[in-house]
Amino acid sequence: MTFNQGGSFEGGRVRTSRGGRGAAIGGGIGGLGLLVVVVISLMTGADPSQLLGASGGSGGGEQGEVGACTAEQANSDPQCRLSATVQALDAYWATALPSGFAEPGVESFTGGTSTGCGQASSSTGPFYCPPDQSIYLDLAFYDVLQSQYGASGGPLAEMYVTAHEYGHHVQNLTGVMASADRQGGGAESDSVRVELQADCYAGLWAGHASSTVDPDTGVVFLEPISADELAQALSAAAAVGDDHLQAQSSGGVNPDTWTHGSSEQRQRWFTTGYERGDISACDTFAAAQL
Repeated sequence: MTFNQGGSFEGGRVRTSRGGRGAAIGGGIGGLGLLVVVVISLMTGADPSQLLGASGGSGGGEQGEVGACTAEQANSDPQCRLSATVQALDAYWATALPSGFAEPGVESFTGGTSTGCGQASSSTGPFYCPPDQSIYLDLAFYDVLQSQYGASGGPLAEMYVTAHEYGHHVQNLTGVMASADRQGGGAESDSVRVELQADCYAGLWAGHASSTVDPDTGVVFLEPISADELAQALSAAAAVGDDHLQAQSSGGVNPDTWTHGSSEQRQRWFTTGYERGDISACDTFAAAQL
C-alpha cells in the first residue's frame, strides 16, 4: 500500500527503545524451536510471558520516539511506515468504534524491553499486551517472516501485522479478551476465534484505508490496494497459519493443538473483513464453523 502524496504524520505516536542484545526468553530454546515459539507468540492476545517466561530482555537502554514523517518517508522507511500505519488505524477505529475508544500504546524495540506482560526480547515477535494496552514489535521480525516462513514481504504484509495487533486492542476494549477462554486450543477453540477475528479486523481496516481521511491533514491515508499488494497481506497470513508452522517444525499437522487457525482460515477471515467492510462480519464467535 502507498501513502498518498501530500500526506504527513506527526511524531510521538510510536515510542522506540533499544535494550541491547537481551537474553533469550524461554530458557534454552534454540534453532527452529525458538522460531516456532516466536510465531506462536506472534499476533496473540495472550501474555507472552505465559509462553516464554519472564526472564530475559532488558528493561533499560535508550528511549525515544518516531519523529514526524512525510508520506514519501512512510513509503520507504519501515519505522516511519509503522508510525503512519498506526495513525491510519487510530483514525479508522475512532470512527468505527467510537464508544469507549482509546488509542493503544505502540513501541518499536530492539534487543529487549520491559512490558506490562513482563520482559520481552526480539525473539518474542510482535504482540499485544492487554495489561498495559500496548503493541510491541521489533521491525527485524519482518525479515524472519520472509526468510524463515516464506512470506513474500512488502509494505502491506507489514501493515497487516500491525493491524492484527491493533485488532487485539479493539478486542480488549470491547471485552472479547476478558470473555474468551484463551487457555485451550483446537480448531474451533476460543483462542482460534480470537485470532481470526483480529485477522478480520485487519482486513476491515485495509478495506477502508483508501477512503479514511487523516483528520490532521485532510488527505486520504492510502491509495487503493492493488491485487499485488493484497497478495502481500495474504501471504503473511498464510505464513503464520498453525498448519504451516506445524508442518515446518515437525512435518505433521494436528488441528487439536491449534491456537491461531490454519493458513486458509487466516486468509479467509482477512478477506472477509476486507470485502464485507462491516465489523459485524467479523463475529467469529457466532460462526458455526471457522
